[in-house]
This record gives sequence, C-alpha cells and structure tokens, in this order.
Amino acid sequence: MSFDKKRIYYRTLLLVTIAILLVLIILSSTLGVANITFIQTMKILLSKIPFIGAFIDLSNVSNTQVLIITNIRLPRIFMAALIGAGLSVVGASFQAIFKNPMADPYVLGISSGAALGAAVAIVMGLQVIFLGMNLVTVFAFFGAILTTIIVYSIAKTGTKIPTNVLLLAGVSVSFLLSSLISLIMIFNREQVEQIVFWTMGSIASANWKQVLSLLPFIILGCILMIIYARDLNIMLTGDETASSLGVDVDKVKKTLLVISSIIVAACVSVSGIIGFVGLIIPHMVRLLVGPDHRTLLPFSTIGGAIFMIIADTLARILVPPAEIPVGAITSVFGAPYFIYLLIKNKKKVI
Repeated sequence: MSFDKKRIYYRTLLLVTIAILLVLIILSSTLGVANITFIQTMKILLSKIPFIGAFIDLSNVSNTQVLIITNIRLPRIFMAALIGAGLSVVGASFQAIFKNPMADPYVLGISSGAALGAAVAIVMGLQVIFLGMNLVTVFAFFGAILTTIIVYSIAKTGTKIPTNVLLLAGVSVSFLLSSLISLIMIFNREQVEQIVFWTMGSIASANWKQVLSLLPFIILGCILMIIYARDLNIMLTGDETASSLGVDVDKVKKTLLVISSIIVAACVSVSGIIGFVGLIIPHMVRLLVGPDHRTLLPFSTIGGAIFMIIADTLARILVPPAEIPVGAITSVFGAPYFIYLLIKNKKKVI
C-alpha cells in the first residue's frame, strides 16, 4: 500500500471509529432499566450542548429521566471509555517493552496492589467520601503506586531495570499480595462479598467527580505514550540496534513504565480489576493498522473505549434489574482470545 493510500485509509478508519464511538455513547445512554426512548435520549443529550440546548423542547421529558441520563448513565459511559482507552494503550506499550504478545497492564502486579489497598480500606470501614472521593478508591490508588515502587526496587540492577527481571518481580509480588488479600478475607468473612465484587471490576458507582479525576491521567498519559511511539518502533528491532540508532533504551523504558503504572493505578482505583482489555484490544487493532505504534497507540485508545462501552452496556442490560460486574463480561470475550494467543505463540515459547 502506497503512502497516500495508507494516509487515506487511516483517516477513513479514524472517522469510522470515532463515529462508532459516538453512536455507542448515544445507544448506551438509551439502554437501561429505566424506560427512556431514543428520541428522549437525543433531546436530553442535545439540550446539554451550548447554543443548541436552548432550541430543544424537553416538554415530554421528565426531570427524573434527565437525571438518569446526565448523572447516572453518562458518567458511567465516559468512565468506561476512559478506562478502556487507558488499559489498551498501556497494553500495547507493554507488549512492545517486554517483547511479549501476552503482556497486559497488570503484569507488574499493579492490580494486586490496588486490590490489597481496597481490601484494607473495606475492612477498616473506610467506605466514606472524603474531598469528593471514596476512600476505597484512594487506598487502591496508593496501593497500586506503592506496589509499582516495590517491584521497580526489586528489579533495579544498578541504574538499569532489566525487563525480564522486572516481569519476574511483578509476578512474585503479585502472588504475595494475592495471598495477603486471601488472608484478609479469611479473617474478615463479613466483608468477603464486598472485596470479591471489587476485584471483579465494576463502574456502577461512577460519577462526574471520578470521571474528572481520572481524565487528566488518561489524556496526558495517552499523549505521552504516543510521543514515544517512534522509539517503541525502533526498540522492537532489539535493544542493541535501538541504542545504535540513537534511542536511550533504558530511559525510554523507565519513562514508559512509570507513565503506564500511573495510568493503570488510576484506572484500577476507580473500577477494580477489569481483565483482558489491555491484552486483546492491541492485537485486534494491529489487524487493522499494523504494528506501527504511531497508529497502533491512537487507535488502541479508541478501540479500548469502544470495547469497554459495549462491555459495560451488556453488564447493565443482560440481567435487569441486577447487574453483572463488567470484569466478568470482558473475561468472557478475553479468555477465549487469550487461549488463541497461547496456541498461536506456543511454538515460539518452546
């Protein structure tokens, strides 16, 4: 494919994926236990747009319906989109850094650290709002960050952090923290259900304050990742080759690992552990745009947002009025694909 054809293809694909994302936001806003029609949803959404809202007739729309759309469904949809974008872009970068197609955002034990922090907060009865944030979320975030620091400290060799050692350190710390979570649940049986539900991943309690607190982490993180896309491309040729081409491999790895860890910590702290998003989306996007990270990373953010909105919408509507944890939905899609990747790559592993 020539350069001009590629450019046209990418632009067309970008417009199509953005259109799909917008349509999904509207459809997801319409679907739910409360009976709100598509027309009513469109009126409510349009009424919130500056200069357009004044011309929208809301006479057949109740205040309750407006509140359901604007304060319950929309924050949840935007939260799902941000989490999907963040986990997907981190997954794509980790697969390049570790040169492992099965690397995902939780490979460094960050999710276990967040889960331990959340479990401690739940057991201590700290499920209260402080400065607009649930303290369980705050404990989960700092648990994830502390775990990241511990893993880096274990893996650090002089001024370098070998990726294979970092991977092993992450797995080891993850097992240790998981065992601590199990002990907490054994000695605090009355909170087991809450801890388990949190670890399964859910964004049912999403609100605009959480969305706004997560937004800068995802936006800035994704932009910084994309800035390093060229370096990631070169690093795929091997560390020695990349160094000879002028890439400071150790610096790039450290920078991307820190950015990735902060993104994942922010996502997990508000949603719990949502698996497979960062694993399967980068692979699906590669089928459309190829391995070039200059296109892979931006499209992974959009693809992740689309996938998470679909998954969360299914979590809301499959068994009304009850709700399935969104992590269970992503696992249903992700686990078979993970098995496919294992089968596809088993010869390389051997």
